[in-house]
Amino acid sequence: MKFADIVINRPIEGPFTYSIPESLEGTIKTGSVVEVSFGNKMVTGYVVGLSDKCDIERIKPISGIIDKNLNLEPEMLELTKWISKYYYSSWGEAISAAIPGVLKKSSKTRKSAREEKEIEFIDGSSERLTLNPDQKDALDSITRSMDEKIHRVFLLHGVTGSGKTEVYLQAIAHVLELGLSSIILVPEISLTPQTVARFKARFKEKIAVLHSRLLGSRRISEWNRISSGEAQIIIGARSAVFAPVKKLGLIVVDEEYETSYKQEDVPRYNARDVAIKRAEISKAVVILGSATPSLESFYAAKNGKYTLVELSERIDSRLLPTVDIVDMREEMTRAKKVPIFSQKLREWIEKDIREKKQVILFLNRRGFSTFVNCRKCGYVIKCKRCSVSLTYHFDKKKLVCHHCNFNMEPPQICPECNAAYLKYWGLGTEKVESELYRLFPGAVIARMDTDATQKRGTHDRVLSKFKDGNIDILIGTQMIAKGLDFPKVTLVGVISADTALNLPDYRSAERTFNLLTQVAGRAGRSDLGGRVIIQSYTPQHYSIQAAKTHDYNTFYDKEINLRKELNLPPFCHMVSLTLRGRKEERVFNASDNLRAAIEKEDKSKNIEILGPAPSPISKMKGMYRWNIFLRSESAENITPILKKVLDKNKSSGIIVTVDVDPN
Repeated sequence: MKFADIVINRPIEGPFTYSIPESLEGTIKTGSVVEVSFGNKMVTGYVVGLSDKCDIERIKPISGIIDKNLNLEPEMLELTKWISKYYYSSWGEAISAAIPGVLKKSSKTRKSAREEKEIEFIDGSSERLTLNPDQKDALDSITRSMDEKIHRVFLLHGVTGSGKTEVYLQAIAHVLELGLSSIILVPEISLTPQTVARFKARFKEKIAVLHSRLLGSRRISEWNRISSGEAQIIIGARSAVFAPVKKLGLIVVDEEYETSYKQEDVPRYNARDVAIKRAEISKAVVILGSATPSLESFYAAKNGKYTLVELSERIDSRLLPTVDIVDMREEMTRAKKVPIFSQKLREWIEKDIREKKQVILFLNRRGFSTFVNCRKCGYVIKCKRCSVSLTYHFDKKKLVCHHCNFNMEPPQICPECNAAYLKYWGLGTEKVESELYRLFPGAVIARMDTDATQKRGTHDRVLSKFKDGNIDILIGTQMIAKGLDFPKVTLVGVISADTALNLPDYRSAERTFNLLTQVAGRAGRSDLGGRVIIQSYTPQHYSIQAAKTHDYNTFYDKEINLRKELNLPPFCHMVSLTLRGRKEERVFNASDNLRAAIEKEDKSKNIEILGPAPSPISKMKGMYRWNIFLRSESAENITPILKKVLDKNKSSGIIVTVDVDPN
């Protein structure tokens, strides 16, 4: 009898040994996806080893195989093993994250094939463009590594509009000539239809697209096309890093700083770092591309860990847009109220609409009013389940919690003192939209945020209309900040540059600089030129001043010195522990006990422990939350200690979340 070592999608290590029934001998191999009985349930298991001997008596047999054609390659098993160790998960959880859910169901339970109708965003040329000297130098360095079959990570740093995508396209063409495959990761596939369209125009049927909005049948057919080698270029969001490509030659991570590359569920991996590890295993090349690289990546490039290649000019020597910063404190004094639009922004919007040009307005906050309070007693209407104020949504006529989706009718009188002095404060995209209709009644206006684009296909429809010139003003959240290239956009307005700056997060300055630079990059992408108007109550802040001059290096120098002084990434690795429970006192006691246990276990004193302290949002979905942060030179100093400590220190009713290298 033969036996199989199997791991499952549970937070327990394994592997567990099962016998291989005679009927499945020869079918089961390392990498097979099978069905097994675990406890009193049938679960999906992953075969990670085979053996001829087993000391265990009364061993359970494997119940069945999910799909004979679904088999994990040795490289994928090695990658998922690394993910489980680095990102603190079981091997089974890591493998499960690498396989789309629909493929883990037996063929009997899969829904009947139903093709999804996609709105095709037609854009991009099939012709290879002539590269400028910077682009050519970058491409030559990259292709040299490919020809020599050397694993290398290139950081392609280029200002917005400098032609990074064309470098990707020509690097991919070179990979195809070598008979190899490529994976292109984009932050969110639905937000980058133009990028996808350019790849499709160039490479036609060689492309497969993987993303979360694909229906099950479509996802299975794309997976099979990749696995069979029919599709050699895979484009998708973070999970596409696990695509079953044969002969991997290149991975491109576009806008590598993006927070959406970080997975929110176990295993909480960062697709950028997983891409680098996968390429290392396959001896492939990685291109990390961005106008605003993460500090960690730029630091690695400065110190020789990555190879830095720079594109310093926009293509066709187009000028970067002029950036004006408006001090909203002065506007407030002059207007004697808090204005949404400064006089300058209002005048420029008027001018561009008159001249039949297009405008993008950015505000990273949805809703109509961000909180409602009583002017008599100061009471703020908060969510019953989360420690946050409710946001008023005008179109729903409801107060909504953006964390748990609790909603209620807005009260007419104060629930605390019964006074009729309730006032709606703050600013969201809905309010900006309604003010635009009031100020510019003849303009065609569209809003793009998660509320406005919930229906499938809405996002692409809005962008298609905007591309065709049927929308004058597009207002939106960070959905519109990146990857869009519309020649008629000559004005970009940032309603409030301070939204991200005031968050309790050491990355707030970096996030602000990145967003402002990316949004500003949407303007002036044609001969019409462009202007960016940034409204701010803290215009002197270094992140806003650096964004004004599109000066990444100045921002980096200032920020990296602050990080060094405070011993923050990239000078250390951090692990965040979040403890949640229904009773606050029990959460606090469990946090205190956990801190003491980590201190005791850390014999070599490599770990600095910060906290416990209440989370910035101290209650969410009815659960109290406390944080502990662990800091060390390497994440590998922390995770083995956590494995020991968390197994021994379990408190009933307390959930502990471990996040390695949190965003």
